[in-house]
Amino acid sequence: MTPVAILIGPPGAGKSTVGRRLAALLEVPFDDTDAIIERREGRVISDIFVDSGEPYFRDVERTVVLETLGKHGGVLALGGGAAMDPEVQDALAGHSVVFLDVGIADAAKRVGFDQSRPLLSVNPRASWVALMNTRRPTYERLATHRVDTAGRTVDAIATEITALLAGATGSAT
Repeated sequence: MTPVAILIGPPGAGKSTVGRRLAALLEVPFDDTDAIIERREGRVISDIFVDSGEPYFRDVERTVVLETLGKHGGVLALGGGAAMDPEVQDALAGHSVVFLDVGIADAAKRVGFDQSRPLLSVNPRASWVALMNTRRPTYERLATHRVDTAGRTVDAIATEITALLAGATGSAT
């Protein structure tokens, strides 16, 4: 069993929100690796970063992503930094990977750059831009599909992804 679609992208791209809607359209389960990590750890991501550090979080994240890729048969949203891990990158090969692209203006509206985003806690806008500049080439390289989410509704984005996936498999899902 493998995911029908894996969503990647920066904070504020809409991976969780779009993922839930896409899963509903495709009538498959949805999960988010950040949510899986929080359930396993019994604490929120920002607390993991503060209490245990980013290297610990990235180790847990890698383990969760690699385990979940092999057993989740629906739509899976990856945390924004998960795709930066070389083992995760290798594991994504052969999957339908959708890069949800977004600009800073829409990302800011969606996430508000609050303290729950540990990598964006200091100078959030500049941090987001720097993060995206670093990650964009990897997101683009890994993606089998790229969908611009800027200024679009969740339904429009999910519908586009459904059509892309149907085109990739040659049949409607």
